[in-house]
Amino acid sequence: MPTDGVRKMVAVDLNPATRPAIPGTEIVTREVSRRLPEAAPDIRWRFYASRPRRGLGVDLMVLPFPRLWSQVRLPIALATEKPDLLFVPGHAIPFAWSGKVLTVVHDLAFERFPHAYSVADRAYLRLSTRWAVARSRLLVAVSDSTRDDLIELYRMAPENIRVVPLGVEPPSTPPAPAGRLTDLGLNGKFVLQVGRIETRKNQVAALEAVKRLDGVTLAVAGPERDRAMANRLRESDRCHVLGMVDQPTLELLYEKAEAVIVPSLYEGFGLPVLEAMAHGKVVVAARSSSLPEVGGDAALYFDATAGPDQVAEVLRAALGDESLRTKLEGAARARAAEFTWDGTATRIAEIIRELLES
Repeated sequence: MPTDGVRKMVAVDLNPATRPAIPGTEIVTREVSRRLPEAAPDIRWRFYASRPRRGLGVDLMVLPFPRLWSQVRLPIALATEKPDLLFVPGHAIPFAWSGKVLTVVHDLAFERFPHAYSVADRAYLRLSTRWAVARSRLLVAVSDSTRDDLIELYRMAPENIRVVPLGVEPPSTPPAPAGRLTDLGLNGKFVLQVGRIETRKNQVAALEAVKRLDGVTLAVAGPERDRAMANRLRESDRCHVLGMVDQPTLELLYEKAEAVIVPSLYEGFGLPVLEAMAHGKVVVAARSSSLPEVGGDAALYFDATAGPDQVAEVLRAALGDESLRTKLEGAARARAAEFTWDGTATRIAEIIRELLES
């Protein structure tokens, strides 16, 4: 660190964490950023966003701007403040910023499943990712799987990528009253899937497996990105499409689910696996992309190309073998305890120091 007593200044793009909906990238931005001042008190931190949001735990500089905030309004502020480094947890580095930068690449789903994105979204994600690779001396990937994608698809040098796993917190929000399950139509045993409804999340495969089990339904909690797929799920009386649910309801779903299934064909990290394990749930996941990295030996897996009969067999074991369930529930909590947001923030702060000193 500097020997002249002057602390370096790091600007942080906190904008994703102020959005109304909080999916994966937004969670990462919020949980890491709020811990950075404690992880590195030797650095002066400046947090920027286009809108206010309570509960972030940092002093936030709000810079309202209607569109293209990260590409227009944020660079204007940076030109005035002149930070020593810009940290972008969401990976969209401003094209107008020429200083030191560290960003996080969460996944390359738009490359692996391009049909799931609009032409405009895909073009922007490709452009911003190419720019991140070109601009970054060091870059953070959230998993070995994402690192390998960056090497394969963007020819990034392996030595310039730092893998920093994400974290999870023990459940702290009280669950909703049990009667909430009746409101949702969940009156019996159910398997839970949490995530956006879209092709790569593969909820249809989970439903086809659940149909082969007696007395069990599938509950899907998450926004509908693919409306046709959501309608297909709704057509079955063995599936309950719940949409976005509030945190107390989600806590209740985790508490009462017989198991959590993560059938995704691709995940940059796989936060749903980690969140389920933090709740001590038996997790059944596809053996794809980053999911085995996260679940380790504390989950049950099926091949991503497995048919519904094979997936159903794994689910049947997860639901019916009591000794296996007891073993996996304990292993799940122990596995989740290895992944902390404090650890993630500390590692990112170390990489930021490395860049500041270079």
